[in-house]
Amino acid sequence: MRNSKFLFRILLLLVFFASLNTASYSQPVPYVLLISFDGFRWDYANRNITPNIDYLKENGVSALSFQPVFPSKTFPNHYSIITGMYPVHHGIIFNIIEDKNTHTKFTLRDSVQVNNSYWYKGEAFWETAGRQGIITASYFWPGSSIDLKYRRPDYFEYYKYSRPYEKRVNGIISWLKFPPETRPHFLTLYFEATDNAGHKFGPDSPEINLAIARLDSTLGLLFEKLKAINMLDSVNIILVSDHGMTSVSKDRVINIEELLPGYECKYLNSGPVMMIQPKKDEVEKVYNLLKENEHHFKVYKRKEMPAYYHFSDNYLIYDLIVVADLGWSALKTKDIKRMKRKPIKGNHGYDNHQTDMQGIFFAMGPAIKKHYSTGTLNCIDVYPLLCKIFNIIPNSNIDGKLDRIEFILNEN
Repeated sequence: MRNSKFLFRILLLLVFFASLNTASYSQPVPYVLLISFDGFRWDYANRNITPNIDYLKENGVSALSFQPVFPSKTFPNHYSIITGMYPVHHGIIFNIIEDKNTHTKFTLRDSVQVNNSYWYKGEAFWETAGRQGIITASYFWPGSSIDLKYRRPDYFEYYKYSRPYEKRVNGIISWLKFPPETRPHFLTLYFEATDNAGHKFGPDSPEINLAIARLDSTLGLLFEKLKAINMLDSVNIILVSDHGMTSVSKDRVINIEELLPGYECKYLNSGPVMMIQPKKDEVEKVYNLLKENEHHFKVYKRKEMPAYYHFSDNYLIYDLIVVADLGWSALKTKDIKRMKRKPIKGNHGYDNHQTDMQGIFFAMGPAIKKHYSTGTLNCIDVYPLLCKIFNIIPNSNIDGKLDRIEFILNEN
């Protein structure tokens, strides 16, 4: 009899603890929509033309600015946001990359290489989440359409520049209307209007204000459509940009080739940052010559790059790196001729600590504090923040730090 009572009590305890475990795993999975406004500088939201961003500010968290990684370019930063890693660790070090070992080149115009998983060494959040049972979707994000299925979101769209903005918003809404068992809980959305206008017309032009207003209206449309499906209060919306923008001019250029007469060098990327690969026995001579002529730029040996750039520990980086002063452009002769024919008025890629290179961070939703403003946040910290919101285990080798950003979340 005693044994029977003892066994019965043990059984009750097992049922009790099993119910606790079931309860912990049956917590509702949150929804997060990560939105990128490419090239949306930190101060664009202060021009009194963004009522929908103002709504985000008033009902959630607003950061003074959002610091990109170096170089402050589109692909490196988007992939740093989604992996929590510096470019030297996730592999997308520039918008243009050349592998000196395989002689292959990554460029944004080559869709095969853009989707070639060889270049992407980091683990994107949708990979981390997918392994832990979270359904994910991406309506455009660098790295979301790579050629390995198991490394992609469950649902994704191949990037198409001409895709109307309303159609992109509708794509997100259609995914959120899926049945609960197939519905994504983490989604990304991307828009390029301010980057395009910033390059073509400059960050202080009437045209950039039109682009800012267009993106804000698109955000308003998203709010309306989320409200129509009763999900505006359910989705954590995080709005970021990958970098800022500064004014440039065809009169503020440095002809790097002219400074190196008689030297055969390989040059990769130009403008704010240029990589230079001299012949191995001429690296020191080329470096010294550039050092003697430093004017509106700095030259560094790869292994001597300042630690705050986090840009030396990767074999894809050439032996010498030229970093132009803000607003100046380090160019080759043919680039200067092109710029005179078809000048650009704005650019980015400079020292990521410069104010003009800073982006935006706004967030709103059930996991986010309300009426909360903070200083500058770091783009590599978004990945651990996402893991915290979803209560999943992050990749172990990230550079981002949760303790620099988790204070924006509700404490309950």
